[in-house]
Amino acid sequence: MSSLYKDLKQECYEANMQLNALNLVVYTFGNVSAVDRKNGVFAIKPSGVPYEDLKPEDIVIVDFDNNIIEGTMRPSSDTKTHAYLYKNWPNIGGVAHTHATYSVAWAQAQQDIPIFGTTHADHLTADIPCAPPMADSLIEGNYEHNTGIQILDCFKEKNLSYEEVEMILIGNHGPFAWGKNAAKAVYNSKVLEVVAEMAYLTLQINPKAPRLKDSLIKKHYNRKHGKDSYYGQ
Repeated sequence: MSSLYKDLKQECYEANMQLNALNLVVYTFGNVSAVDRKNGVFAIKPSGVPYEDLKPEDIVIVDFDNNIIEGTMRPSSDTKTHAYLYKNWPNIGGVAHTHATYSVAWAQAQQDIPIFGTTHADHLTADIPCAPPMADSLIEGNYEHNTGIQILDCFKEKNLSYEEVEMILIGNHGPFAWGKNAAKAVYNSKVLEVVAEMAYLTLQINPKAPRLKDSLIKKHYNRKHGKDSYYGQ
């Protein structure tokens, strides 16, 4: 049977397979979604399906109110978090969630990842934020929906822009990342994991390692993202 959302499902499938190829997931943990703003829906991995068994036609299409539009499987258990982000952040096209080791370790430590080096500054000018653990009342409520609220509250409290900082750690849980499409969300998930590992190793070598100085932060970020950027083709 042909699907109106064939291309969207393919984009989502490829992004999920990339999560696995980049060693960002264990077993069935983790998921990526891809949005179709025109139709007000997004594609997301079905819950609990091993990556080696996943097929493009298995991908589930859901609307922003979490209604299944197309698909025979249950969508990822994190679907409500993805839906909340799409609803509130109009300029994102993909969301990824992983249980990658170093990212999760920082989340479990309830620590922001400090900006120690230029690899970090190539992608963002702030520490990678860690949202505090969810309040008990929210845990007992609509948990996955409330994870979305937790993310937005953290960005508001830290005065961060979701278009500049495309990643977050959820305290005691793990990372979420997003971007202009599903592939960029996966890219940002890998960047987050690499930066998390580098920061961890930095603190093992020198527990008093200084933050990267502002002039280097600005230089490295602007050469890739500023109005006069010159990195890449």
